[in-house]
Amino acid sequence: MLLVISPAKSLDYETPATTGEHTVPDFMDQSQQLVKGLKKLSPAAISELMGVSDKLAQLNTARYQSWSHTATVENAKQAVLAFTGDVYVGLDATRLNKAQLSFSQKHLRILSGLYGVLRPLDLMQPYRLEMGTKFANSRGKDLYAFWGEQITDKLNDELAGHNSQAVINLASNEYFKAVKPQRLQGEVITPVFKDLKNGQYKIISFYAKKARGLMCRYAIDNKITQPERLKGFDYGGYAYNEGLSSGNQWVFTRDSRD
Repeated sequence: MLLVISPAKSLDYETPATTGEHTVPDFMDQSQQLVKGLKKLSPAAISELMGVSDKLAQLNTARYQSWSHTATVENAKQAVLAFTGDVYVGLDATRLNKAQLSFSQKHLRILSGLYGVLRPLDLMQPYRLEMGTKFANSRGKDLYAFWGEQITDKLNDELAGHNSQAVINLASNEYFKAVKPQRLQGEVITPVFKDLKNGQYKIISFYAKKARGLMCRYAIDNKITQPERLKGFDYGGYAYNEGLSSGNQWVFTRDSRD
């Protein structure tokens, strides 16, 4: 069973890593191809491509100019510790112990516009390149064309070593679009998180993102390797709602927030 999540825009390279263990991303050659193209862009072109401010464009231009095919603890950080967005607040990876990080390394994957697929302990250099960015490249008009079937094939390779061939889709639509479900050699289960608001259960983006991270943490804490056990998820006050669930879309609801 693999839990799949999106990356985050916000990064933390100031706080020291909580572990010295690390691995190298599998698609470094492909990442280098993308960076080679990005290095040719001016800050103004980066700003237009990514829809970011001049300040952020300057920052990311500098990031790509200094990006190296060789990732080290000096120029990179473990992905799960570098990302700090809402999903990662829920995951709270800085509090994972050695055994939990080891479990995560086998069962958690982060989709990435630049790196394709990241394991939690893969050394990642700071970057910004969302999967939906229309960055023309040698393989097509955008990153979906660039990655093609590589991400799906990689997930299949890893699923082959698991007892349960299931992908728990906790990624955003933008990122999971890079996966081709019809080619996956296993079922896809998509948890959905809804909060009670004005008498109705609704997806509230901030809470739903955090809940995705909380579900990952729940799976890690309880060493869950069978999807059915995820229905016991109760972190943050959520509970499985059978009435609202349908097929492989599992809905979790909560009536109040602390």
